[in-house]
Amino acid sequence: MDKQTKTHERAVAKELTAEIRRLAAKLDHKVRFMEVCGTHTVSIFRAGIRQMLPENVELVSGPGCPVCVTPDDYMDKAITYAKREDVIITTFGDMLKVPGSQSSLMEAKAAGADIRIVYSPMDSLKVARENPEKKVVFLAVGFETTTPTAAATVLAAQKEGLRNLYMLSAQKLVPPVMHALLHDPEVHVDGFLLPGHVSVITGTKVFDFLTMEYHIPGVVAGFEPVQILRAIVRLLQQVTRGEANIENEYEDVVTRDGSPVAQRVMDTVYEPEDTGWRGIGIVPKSGMKMRKAFAAYDIERLLPLDIPMGENKPGCRCGEVLRGIVTPRECPLFGRACVPIHAVGPCMVSVEGVCAAYYKYGQGRFHYGK
Repeated sequence: MDKQTKTHERAVAKELTAEIRRLAAKLDHKVRFMEVCGTHTVSIFRAGIRQMLPENVELVSGPGCPVCVTPDDYMDKAITYAKREDVIITTFGDMLKVPGSQSSLMEAKAAGADIRIVYSPMDSLKVARENPEKKVVFLAVGFETTTPTAAATVLAAQKEGLRNLYMLSAQKLVPPVMHALLHDPEVHVDGFLLPGHVSVITGTKVFDFLTMEYHIPGVVAGFEPVQILRAIVRLLQQVTRGEANIENEYEDVVTRDGSPVAQRVMDTVYEPEDTGWRGIGIVPKSGMKMRKAFAAYDIERLLPLDIPMGENKPGCRCGEVLRGIVTPRECPLFGRACVPIHAVGPCMVSVEGVCAAYYKYGQGRFHYGK
């Protein structure tokens, strides 16, 4: 971004901040808007957007980090498979430090497990080709954004006739967990900053339930600070008018219907199932399991494990952070026993984790507000 563009962005941000203050002055109560996207969380902290808002407008972070909401039992399964001599684990790098109930993949790797970092599920195809005597297991963790790529990898393996590639699936769906949050008596939300990446796949229509069932507004936002500020303005406009609509502030890439191709690929391989979310519990039809037609690529069907669902570590409040009930600073471990190089909970591990963002950027910085 050149100097002229930065100057323009700062000017626009100041105008939007002033409009937010103007709209907030009309309110007789405090409003809370929740983002359910880890990339939004990082952008908000990096730009210091929370500190640019008036006192009666609060931003809180929800369960927008797929690594963070994955319970300990999934990591325990991954570690158990990794310890087998006939298994190669392929995974994104931020999974290595995520703690299970007793250890992590990084510790398993240090002890000799064959764990390889990849940048796409498709990279696992090459590993499987080069190691026909091994079971190559990709740790498929993510939301609607990445599930189509994992599904496409399975379809590619099937077409190629690869029989040694498997998925350990923990993909999750965003709308069902939003239902769960809105039924949680401890959670109070007046509007949602809706996830941009997820919406590219799903379209905006999957969020219509917010307005129809709960009369809560939502705005799909991009990831630049100005885009997020515009979305906050639109949320406040709706609140001050007593309206509840789903609006799109990311129209360049998000449509109402999303990507039919990606949806079709995802639905070919996966189907919804009840699944556990850290700090929230079992949420109906919020997970994705591989259909019976693709059972040959499901490592849990080939080598089932009986591992109980884990709980937060003693003192760790990651589950409450993910529900927007507390901030990271209210956790007694934050910045003490729990830091990025030695994390107790996954919210401090993932690059999209709210604790990691809070630790890196503190309370945020006034990049645009001055």
